[in-house]
Amino acid sequence: MLAATLFLTYLIITKDAKLDSNKLIRPNQSIIICDENGNEIVSASVSNKHKSVEIENLSDNTVNAFIASEDRTFYTHKGLNYKRMFKALYTNIVSRSFKEGASTISQQLIKNTHLSNDKTIKRKLNEIRLTKQLERAYSKDEILEMYLNTIYFGHNCYGLQSAAEFYFDKKAEELSLTESATLVGLLTSPNNYSPFKNPEKSLQKRNTVLKSMLECGFISQNEYENAVETPLNAVQTINGEKNSSYINAVFDELETLDINVYDLTEGCIIKTYLNPSLQGLIEEMNYDTDNAVIITSKQGGVNAFKSTIGDAKRQTGSTIKPVLVYAPAIEEKIVSPFTKILDEKVDFGGYSPENYDKKYHGYVTVADSLKYSYNIPAVKTLNSLTINTAEKYLTRMNITLEDDEKNLSLALGGMKYGLSLKEIADRYSVFQRGGTYAPSRFIQEIISRDGKTIYRAEEFKNPVFSAGTCSLMNEMLIATSKSGTAKSLANLKYDVATKTGTCGNADGNTDAYAISYTSEHCIGVWLGDKDNKRLKITGGGDCCDYVEDILNALYDENTPQKLDISSGTSTVKIDAEDYYNNNKIIIADDLSPKLNVLEVKVLSGNEPKEKSTKFSSPSIATPAISVQNGEVNIQLCQTKYYAYLIKRRFNGQNEVIFDGNWQETIKDTPSEGCYEYTVTPYYFDGQNKIYGKEISLPPVNVKKDNTSPQVKIPDIAKDDWYDL
Repeated sequence: MLAATLFLTYLIITKDAKLDSNKLIRPNQSIIICDENGNEIVSASVSNKHKSVEIENLSDNTVNAFIASEDRTFYTHKGLNYKRMFKALYTNIVSRSFKEGASTISQQLIKNTHLSNDKTIKRKLNEIRLTKQLERAYSKDEILEMYLNTIYFGHNCYGLQSAAEFYFDKKAEELSLTESATLVGLLTSPNNYSPFKNPEKSLQKRNTVLKSMLECGFISQNEYENAVETPLNAVQTINGEKNSSYINAVFDELETLDINVYDLTEGCIIKTYLNPSLQGLIEEMNYDTDNAVIITSKQGGVNAFKSTIGDAKRQTGSTIKPVLVYAPAIEEKIVSPFTKILDEKVDFGGYSPENYDKKYHGYVTVADSLKYSYNIPAVKTLNSLTINTAEKYLTRMNITLEDDEKNLSLALGGMKYGLSLKEIADRYSVFQRGGTYAPSRFIQEIISRDGKTIYRAEEFKNPVFSAGTCSLMNEMLIATSKSGTAKSLANLKYDVATKTGTCGNADGNTDAYAISYTSEHCIGVWLGDKDNKRLKITGGGDCCDYVEDILNALYDENTPQKLDISSGTSTVKIDAEDYYNNNKIIIADDLSPKLNVLEVKVLSGNEPKEKSTKFSSPSIATPAISVQNGEVNIQLCQTKYYAYLIKRRFNGQNEVIFDGNWQETIKDTPSEGCYEYTVTPYYFDGQNKIYGKEISLPPVNVKKDNTSPQVKIPDIAKDDWYDL
């Protein structure tokens, strides 16, 4: 009875499920891509002409790669793998979610061509019924062929033929064993396993597919061992057409969105953030090297993007210092911009960083270390901060470190894979936005042919730094544009914050960067060689030249507002003498003269705790006193602002022998006798004398024959005191 009821329920729920043979063969797909104004981008409408493969023309290795990885019992089941279905059902019941599926190739074909991506019981039941209809209507080879011609491989590649051409520049019939396994590896997540974006993950996934083929007996042990040793040979052909970089990036982003790529039917519109004039500007610039340029708005849209290396990750060089080292150290109240760090030869357990100029610069401030991109202070700061603390901030900006990356060379950009230019620029936008991380986006909205909104961008925000830290970083990076490594931008009449960076050696650089931002835009420029050849390029020179051209075009008719350099900060007055001479940071005395006051900006809450009293309560070390040839000599400590009052006491009477500014030695030639002297430092502010503590000097005995220059103090431990 229960079985009959369930079957009847199944029939009722799936009564409208009808197999449509036209949907099984994907038609030509035309997606219209528009700029920020809703105008169709020239050469951007993607017409993905249907490119079919015939299964009899494919190699056994290609077919078997799909069978081994996706559906090992494809040729024996009747569309459904009940064993896998019940196992998946159990897993989902235990986890109380649709965590695991059990789709056969037949089910995947139905889901991709007939159904939505919703994880509901009704959709699953419809999938089952349609799969049974499919299996009755078509042979196994026909089903597999339709599957291979409709499956999505990423980068707007629908079908095996499109994927073979895009990833390997060959026909599907010519795919090798390893190439076939690489393409199969993409199916789980094209974005994560793309050989262009994540080559190591792609390689691991490919080898997993090869292992499945070995387990199924499709390849021998020897074939397997040879295959896993074969490197990836996917070569991305960079399309030289206008806007191609931006369009490719749009499809890369599309794969990260929570939408079903099979819902993008003909007539679908993708509205982007592309600014046609800015895109045209960076497209038309003359570059002598491989290059990448990105321009984003403060709101998070990518207004222009061009790259000859796609979205490849590169070593970051010094561009990592602000986000990894200095901003976290300021946030943790370890340093302030004016904190001094000794730039010296150091060794951290065998790691001895060097500055690019091979020199040591003594004590330098954090601000100057950043402005001139000194390496040793950056490494020292990271060492004080600790890598674990720095990692906490990277995690907030969606950067994950691997264990073998967690060392002090990170301060100089020593990462295993590096970051893409977009990833670097997005982290600098954190300072522009007052401390919030929000990854920039290419896609604003996706609209179906019938006007339904499939997707609309929602700004993701994650707090990283306080407004105060960002204000201090803005000010330091503006100074870098004025007089530091990016000083070629000094003539611009508005606030531009910049950090440059390079990777290379004395023979040349493989990577050069300039990351600049105003209150409205962020610009990233990378120059280099994709094959890591050494080139005579620099971030402060070549890259900044391109940045300047872009800024001049951006602000030809108006200028951006000033960057925030004050929110969340305090201005404090510190003692200049202690700071410059002793590297000591203390609040200046209220009575301190202006010449001894230095105003500095700190993160609110990180003001110095100690306060100087050198003027409100003058204090000195005890002066030395001696007698020679009947003359008393008092040696005063050298001070810049103190005067001295010196008194002589004899027979109960005090007499002032000196009242004035510092002299190295004060001489007195009294008559014979036993004398006591006192020294009182004082500060004269122009109207009042502020006296410090009176210091009594050891008594002296003056004799003209100089036989007893100083009173003998009895030693009661050795002498009979009563017999003196």
